[in-house]
Amino acid sequence: MGKLEGKVAIVTGSSKGIGAGIAERLAADGAKVIINYSRSVADANRVVERIIDAGGEAFAFKADISHPAEIGPLIDSAVKAFGRLDILVNNAGIYKPDSLDELSADSFDEHFNLNVRGLLLTTQAAARVMDAGSVIVNISSGLARSPYPQVHVYCATKGAVNTLTRSLGMELGPRGIRVVGIAPGFVHTEGNAESARGMDEFFIAKTPLGRVGKPEDIAAAVAYAVSEDAGWVTGTTLDVAGGMTF
Repeated sequence: MGKLEGKVAIVTGSSKGIGAGIAERLAADGAKVIINYSRSVADANRVVERIIDAGGEAFAFKADISHPAEIGPLIDSAVKAFGRLDILVNNAGIYKPDSLDELSADSFDEHFNLNVRGLLLTTQAAARVMDAGSVIVNISSGLARSPYPQVHVYCATKGAVNTLTRSLGMELGPRGIRVVGIAPGFVHTEGNAESARGMDEFFIAKTPLGRVGKPEDIAAAVAYAVSEDAGWVTGTTLDVAGGMTF
């Protein structure tokens, strides 16, 4: 029996990359998982198929959490299918470079509507159906603590995520619901395969453990955060970056 047997999890933005890795790890640990996607049902279904082929249980649900009206149905899908929701991983996010000269009001809204407002409203909806012992995990970034000047807006959103992890942990703690942040460093994913091409040496030089991160590194940290082993951890963000700073 897996340590998450009987648990139900939603992982937002889990059709590929870090989110897919997290979803597959939670399923491997015994959780039933809702694979949330906003664009590619084919990508989401591939994650579902891998989970089912490995003996797990999952289904895909389309919802763009930058649109508030789509959040409630996502949460309801877990309750309708499995009768409960125990784990929410707020992974969905957008990352676009924006120097001071290039950033725009539209870019600002695009980032904050998904990375911050979407995360908070999804947490609000989830918390309404969660019981004591549930866990919310917010995927942040090392850029929240060591920001980089070419990604001003993204860095600001992740700084906000760290703040929300703390404030939500304080509010939900008396209900027995934990809130834990996970801040990855540089991780190889499908999403950055092109934009970060040729950057491995640059990031490895900044990483004491001497390699680039993988989705399974972040998934392992999330698996810890939602487990009973982390039962005394809430309102804080854990760096999972091989010791690197941006």
